[in-house]
Amino acid sequence: MGIISKGILGGFSGTVGTVIGGNWKGITYMRSQPAKRNSTPTQAQLEQQAKFTLAIRFTNVLSALFAISFRQYANKMTGVNSAFSYLLKNAITGSYPSYSIDYSKVLISRGDLPNAENPTAVAAVASKINFAWVDNTGTGKASSDDTAILVVYCPAMKLALYTTTGATRSDGSQQYNAAVFHGQQVETWVGFISADGKEIASSIFTGQLTVS
Repeated sequence: MGIISKGILGGFSGTVGTVIGGNWKGITYMRSQPAKRNSTPTQAQLEQQAKFTLAIRFTNVLSALFAISFRQYANKMTGVNSAFSYLLKNAITGSYPSYSIDYSKVLISRGDLPNAENPTAVAAVASKINFAWVDNTGTGKASSDDTAILVVYCPAMKLALYTTTGATRSDGSQQYNAAVFHGQQVETWVGFISADGKEIASSIFTGQLTVS
């Protein structure tokens, strides 16, 4: 119950009907009570929550990379939020409650810089992964000194390895040490970033493989 301290026209403290009154630093205020939430979420809400949880878990693993690799498409949001939004809209598959990520539709970088041609990833001995691509320097904004963005993600371990400081476009290949994923199935991608860090290429999925 509310208490009126200065007559019918004065302020009050407590609750009267759907209105809450009080005083903060000498200022009398009134506000409406918040609407009561339905304690039982709808089916649509459950489905959206499940998709959100899946997308958040993946983007959190690569958040440091996404802050850079999605910033060209981060209009009034962070690069991480942009990556999350893209993943949620394009790469979640299945039906409730068994949603999963279609890694072939995931982008780990997004931008207008041309990617290299025919990028590949192949398991090699001693837990190495051999990434390779065809140098297409001169195609659009593609430059010989663009740096490869190489990503290896292990769904079972929810862990990713990546580099943005390795081989250049003109190098055409790079061997990556993935010993931490020995015996595990991993997903791989190749993207590119310009030498000044301003231009990003939309990544290409280079397949699933088992680290030997």
